[in-house]
Amino acid sequence: MKYLKNVLAFIGFIVVIGSLVYAVQKSTDETNAVEAANNEIVEDKNVGDGYQITAISIPEDLNFAGEPVPLEDPEVMERADREFLVNTYWQSNALLLMKRANKYFPIIEPILAKNGIPDDFKYVAVAESALIGVASPAGAAGMWHFMKGTGREYGLEVNANVDERYHIRKSTQAACEYINKWKNRFGTWTLAAASYNAGPGAIQKYLGIQKVDNYYDLLLGQETGRYVFRIMALKEILSNPEKFGFKVDKDDFYNAVPTFSVEVDEPVASWADFAKQYEINYKILKRHNPWLREPHLNNASKKKYVIEIPIKGYYRESK
Repeated sequence: MKYLKNVLAFIGFIVVIGSLVYAVQKSTDETNAVEAANNEIVEDKNVGDGYQITAISIPEDLNFAGEPVPLEDPEVMERADREFLVNTYWQSNALLLMKRANKYFPIIEPILAKNGIPDDFKYVAVAESALIGVASPAGAAGMWHFMKGTGREYGLEVNANVDERYHIRKSTQAACEYINKWKNRFGTWTLAAASYNAGPGAIQKYLGIQKVDNYYDLLLGQETGRYVFRIMALKEILSNPEKFGFKVDKDDFYNAVPTFSVEVDEPVASWADFAKQYEINYKILKRHNPWLREPHLNNASKKKYVIEIPIKGYYRESK
């Protein structure tokens, strides 16, 4: 019996020792886990070592089409600051705009210059459509986002078959005529730009009600109130990408594919068949002539249209 008691006592001793060892090991593991978690927290806090989010310095000489912005007004300064921050830190969008601008600005710039429109107005097309021709929910279309009635008013053909709001050269010319008309009416390029967004009737109404004569003194709705500031922010960012933290190499930009012109003054039964004559497909034909809205051309009036065809070798041969 005494022997059995000794054995039980020994077993009890072993159990106690094992429990103590387990407790010490568990405590050590928990301590290590806490330390590891703390280390991870420290690493998370150091993300800024490789990426800094900072306030944006607004250029002291900020202007639109040579007309200075009254940045000494704190409300004006805040509106400008908002657009610089939003458009600088929406990095993917800014990069896409830079890439597209390299492709389309060489087409837009000489048309603006020919019509006496300041170069800053090319950023109106950027603000309106991001340099793509997708229609807005309100029905504005093309890079310059003309509504149907306004497009027709300024000489564009707009119907289900042909919609020249999507014709970059013709719509840019129409935009120039619009801008010149309302610059002459309102007296400043800034108000002409605001009228492009809100409509000249709305701008005239607000000027009369509020008894002021410039954009920066007008109390406007959210969209038009931000509009000119957004254009100026886009101008500064796209003109000076390195200043705003963007590193873009020449090879990163999109480039226009060279084309030659083909005149058409008859109906076309199938643009797909037409495209095959030039060893391209319907998709490529539409890419260069987005104003062709249907897979055929009615043209009962025998109007002359100019079709852009890409020079051979820039696309894989269509089968």
